[in-house]
Amino acid sequence: MKNTINAAIQVLPQSETLHPYSIVDKAIEAIQKSGLKYRICPFETVVEGEYGEVMNLVKKIHETCYQTETDNMLVYLKIQSAKNRNVTIEDKMEKYDD
Repeated sequence: MKNTINAAIQVLPQSETLHPYSIVDKAIEAIQKSGLKYRICPFETVVEGEYGEVMNLVKKIHETCYQTETDNMLVYLKIQSAKNRNVTIEDKMEKYDD
């Protein structure tokens, strides 16, 4: 799959020692460092890239959270793809952007 996809990633970490928001911040840092286009939203972050790139990022997010004292976490992932075209954040958001 070489077309661009969108993935909405929501991380819900649990830790005995850290507030969940501090762990979510680390997950967002991993997204920011990935080089992929992204948009942070209140409940999830939408990422744009090739399927393999996005899945590698999901793996990196898991690794980052577990290195940050996460004991357990749920990660919700929504993916939009298309057979013969790229799926972009702008496809869905352009009419709402100022």
